[in-house]
Amino acid sequence: MSDPSAHEDRAAGSDRAWVLHPVLPQPGDSARDPQARLEEANGLARAIELDIAGSELVPLRRVVPATLMGTGKVEEIKERLEEAGVGLVVIDAALSPVQQRNLERAWKTKVIDRTGLILEIFGERARTREGVLQVELAALSYQRSRLVRSWTHLERQRGGYGFLGGPGESQLELDRRRITERITRLKQELEDVRRTRTLHRTARDRVPYRIVALVGYTNAGKSTLFNRLTGAGVEAEDKLFATLDPTMRLIRLESGLKAILSDTVGFISDLPTTLVAAFRATLEEVLAADLILHVRDIAHPESDAQAADVRAVLDELGIDEARRHERLVEVWNKTDLLGEEELAACREDAARRPGVVLASAVRGSGLDELLQLVDRRLLETHEIVEVEVPYEDGALLAWLHERCEVLGREDEEGCLRLKVAMEPKTRAQLAERLGRPV
Repeated sequence: MSDPSAHEDRAAGSDRAWVLHPVLPQPGDSARDPQARLEEANGLARAIELDIAGSELVPLRRVVPATLMGTGKVEEIKERLEEAGVGLVVIDAALSPVQQRNLERAWKTKVIDRTGLILEIFGERARTREGVLQVELAALSYQRSRLVRSWTHLERQRGGYGFLGGPGESQLELDRRRITERITRLKQELEDVRRTRTLHRTARDRVPYRIVALVGYTNAGKSTLFNRLTGAGVEAEDKLFATLDPTMRLIRLESGLKAILSDTVGFISDLPTTLVAAFRATLEEVLAADLILHVRDIAHPESDAQAADVRAVLDELGIDEARRHERLVEVWNKTDLLGEEELAACREDAARRPGVVLASAVRGSGLDELLQLVDRRLLETHEIVEVEVPYEDGALLAWLHERCEVLGREDEEGCLRLKVAMEPKTRAQLAERLGRPV
């Protein structure tokens, strides 16, 4: 348990934060630019309105088990924290409980790691019951090894959200047994949510709407694009994790085909495994999608690395590369932020890749081309058929509405002429029902 007095020295400045990104001595860490990672960590801190007093890269020759960094570096940083009057240090890496506790004692500040910070953001943003349950499950799984609330400094000052808000000091006394019991109950409640979601999806399958899921790195512009395509009022701000809870809207394409567009939580590098597991129910919409729109911030200097992080999460969800090729369209968003030469190079690059659309969700450019591509891709698995239905054959009309997408209808003498989209197997079933080819 952390020393409570460690948090009292600067209670007045507990929202005044210092952000550190350790540059670890690992060859694989070179895939991302350290300065870009530091800026991303600053963005995460700003997402919960922390007052960032300063931030810096911390090169490490080796990882010290007790404090992550060496004694000299710990003392050097301590002097800066004291001078700046900082009450919170955000370390953009995963800390062990021992490292977190020792750094808090050395610096006499609250210390949270990348996982704790992301959990704090998710705790503030969750709105639906499912979202709140998922955040609590992830947070308790994280907390179980620590048995202290890493966000206590924030909940007392700002109220937090849901289970993060207002439990008071007695909540700090949760023991491992009680946490485990609560986790068991949460998993059962989430299983109920998943069953309900499965029922809803089964109902949607009976009304044959296709599912189109938006995925992408956080702050890539998914919600802005979603709003443009659907006219919905989903929160779309220039901050990380502006969207947490899944949102779905029905759209009608040029062919008459209807599709359900689903906006999802943004991905991020080194997403805590507890969150990947806890948010699997939310991301099941991606697994069930007929088409996946991978929205990229093409103007971001780390766009390629961010895209690789998204692909890694899709792999973890079970959407392998072969299936992605069939089901994925890349939307290179934020072209409005590119200069003329950059835009020309982007267009040339996109022209060499099938399934890539350049767009600006803010300006609305490229969206017609995107919708046309979505329409074509969805129709690849369907066949357009015209069927004459006698007025008196209500059973056939009901059968077509249940199993096919009715794109249009015309009244003719003695019958209805329907234009329908159907899968090949459904067309074979219709031919068998009518006793003739269709």
